[in-house]
Amino acid sequence: SRRGSRPPARSRPPPSNPSPAMSSAIGAFANIAHKFVTWPQLSTQGFCNVIKIGTFCRTVVWPCVPPLLMYQYIRGVDEDVYATEVLYYKSGSKDAKAFYDSSRIGLSAHWRLQQDLETIRAAANPE
Repeated sequence: SRRGSRPPARSRPPPSNPSPAMSSAIGAFANIAHKFVTWPQLSTQGFCNVIKIGTFCRTVVWPCVPPLLMYQYIRGVDEDVYATEVLYYKSGSKDAKAFYDSSRIGLSAHWRLQQDLETIRAAANPE
């Protein structure tokens, strides 16, 4: 026997073909999905409706999206900062930079990232 050769593969039965009823159901679903996507092309009125919906999205919906995203971002940051402030207050510490060091760049100012970076530094530079 050669080294590294594989044992003979077990023979598997061939995959069974889907039943005609299942194929018919899949075909009907594909047909309905195609009709759903192409419904605006059925008439001139449908084409006009697509233009109206597009105009509505461009003038009403889209201008509302960036302010909503900014609002959600600010809420998330505010929640994180509030949690850090509560942790600082409850710890009784007088060293605020131990929790959030604003002199550090980017996210590394957060206390948890400071702790993780210190752990990495200690492991990379054993003394």
